[in-house]
Amino acid sequence: MKLKDNYSYALVIPTSMGVRITPINRQPVNTSQYYFMQSTSAESNVGQVAASLGMRVKLLTKFVKGSPIAQFIKNDLRARNIEYEGPDVDQGGPWGYRHQFNVADSGYGMRGPRVHNDRAGEVGRTLRIEDYDIERIFGQEGVGIVHMSGLIAAMSEETTKFCLDVARAAKKYDAKVSFDLNHRASFWAGREKELREVFMEIASLADILIGNEEDYQLALGIQGPPAGGKGIAEKIEGFKGMVSRAKEAYPQCEVFANTLREVHSANEHGWGAILHEKGNWHVEEPRDIPVLDRIGGGDGFVSGLLYSILKGWEPEKWIQFAWATGCMATTVLEDYAQPLDEEQIWAVYAGNARVKR
Repeated sequence: MKLKDNYSYALVIPTSMGVRITPINRQPVNTSQYYFMQSTSAESNVGQVAASLGMRVKLLTKFVKGSPIAQFIKNDLRARNIEYEGPDVDQGGPWGYRHQFNVADSGYGMRGPRVHNDRAGEVGRTLRIEDYDIERIFGQEGVGIVHMSGLIAAMSEETTKFCLDVARAAKKYDAKVSFDLNHRASFWAGREKELREVFMEIASLADILIGNEEDYQLALGIQGPPAGGKGIAEKIEGFKGMVSRAKEAYPQCEVFANTLREVHSANEHGWGAILHEKGNWHVEEPRDIPVLDRIGGGDGFVSGLLYSILKGWEPEKWIQFAWATGCMATTVLEDYAQPLDEEQIWAVYAGNARVKR
């Protein structure tokens, strides 16, 4: 994939930041008294590998003015080498704006994780293009890839328009567009027709399209793989057929990717992926991996994929590096992987967990 020659920001990412609180020792939420708190969003997770490995990453977001939670998020993003831009909005009283809370345990054994999202009054639902100097960001500073998520595109009427405006701006200024469909039924309720049209337009502008079988079907109306299947080989062929249909519908898109996950228990998954680029298939058949916390594994995959593309590597390395960064994200309590260097990721891919002194 050919990127523009000069840019200040490897990645620009629209997002709505919040915090996640997780019971310690993998306990359930309803019986826990002690929690670990982190700043998070699916989209900022995607920027983390590039930020950790020295690339400039900028979030387009909003904060609640004077909020200690907003300050916690800003401090954490700076520590993670992620830049941000966006206005501070007056809270408007105790029933006004705030940052989302995500309450989620990690599960254990055959007890699966439970996730509870509390997004009432979320300030990120008010994102709009007028809050940003788009000509400066895209025209003067320059952007390699804009990454956006279907979560943000479906959050509100404002964020739907915002994501479409950002995608159009990216194409105007010759930045690549990455779109993770991330369909959420609760976000789509009552807006199915409107969102289908917008998602199809963003997909028509995308250079990189990411999703699973439900995402392609529910967000874009692409026929999914056949139900069932006796083994992973049959399932992979079904996914290839779905991606081929997506390529017919969106021929301008250069890269299609999705992860393959088989859940054996909360602590052990089969983790794989498929990638299609310029008529070529790349497959990582699922390997069993230990899981500390599964949340963010998919974002970790996308994070490694975009880093690989930005580095200009050969496509067969994209899926390998992305598989490993997704795997690494499941080994930490945070929702994202923060690799020390590329060598650490390649050791994960090779299955080399020996100590390095």
